[in-house]
Amino acid sequence: MMTYVILFSMALAFLIALVFAPIFIPMLRILKFGQYIREEGPESHQKKAGTPTMGGIIIVLAIIISTIIVAAKYHLLTTDTYLLLFITIGYGLIGFLDDFIKVVMKRNLGLNSKQKLIGQLIVAVIFFIVLMKTHFSTSISIPGTHISFNLHWAYIVLVIIMLLGTSNGTNLTDGMDGLLTGTGAIAFGAYAIIAYNHVDVDVALFSAAVAGALLGFLIFNAHPAKVFMGDTGSLALGGALAGVAILTKAELLLIIIGGIFVIETLSVMLQVFFFKTTGKRIFKMSPLHHHYELSGWSEWRIVTTFWFVGLIFAVIGILLKVWL
Repeated sequence: MMTYVILFSMALAFLIALVFAPIFIPMLRILKFGQYIREEGPESHQKKAGTPTMGGIIIVLAIIISTIIVAAKYHLLTTDTYLLLFITIGYGLIGFLDDFIKVVMKRNLGLNSKQKLIGQLIVAVIFFIVLMKTHFSTSISIPGTHISFNLHWAYIVLVIIMLLGTSNGTNLTDGMDGLLTGTGAIAFGAYAIIAYNHVDVDVALFSAAVAGALLGFLIFNAHPAKVFMGDTGSLALGGALAGVAILTKAELLLIIIGGIFVIETLSVMLQVFFFKTTGKRIFKMSPLHHHYELSGWSEWRIVTTFWFVGLIFAVIGILLKVWL
């Protein structure tokens, strides 16, 4: 029964995304919610200007509808389910506001970094407060070992770092057709397996719903993309992924399973640090996927390579949590 519930959740989210996309994409085009391409980005991306964005609405709706239907049917609308929906919607709304300002109000940078940070912090703190009211354990374990230790009050610091870091990491990764969609589906698929193994059915069905929604969206987001998810999707996915990692007590595994997002974030941090200290760049452009693009790799080659690396990270994460 548990396997059926998870597969049902994934299939339903996939079908919802598949049905919603052909409806929303023309609407986004009519509303002229087209992607703005920054001039400092790769020249090859200029041809993508005007492609409908804010498609993350499709992903978030598919996640919400599928999760609620399946969870309600099998009496799995738990506090964990509501927390995951809250963090997804909360971060999705921040991303939506950012997209709206960029696309509709024509302010190229959207929300400034301070505004976005405050919004992310508020949602993260509310998530933590509700989490602690469930008597949630503040202990964390080192993957692949039996070593664990209690962070006590410092656990809130970890939660905030995970939520902010992951949402910004997924946001940076969303720079090529299908890149975040594919790597995100793989990461959520891994956490669905981990949750399934630990009989966290509510978290497993949610993770499966996200993976299904992403796979449905990928049909329209793969190269050449007919729609982009925008910050609406990338921030929602990052918040949801961190939330799942926290609720499955696989916090540190996020560094491995979300390895692609970690690498993309580090590439930006290293680029900025070295340029400010030495005046030189390590990469031709950051995040890392742009470096390979300027090195002559095709977009499809970069995306599929990152998917493959993401799959390796996911398998390692599953092995460390489930079998070791």
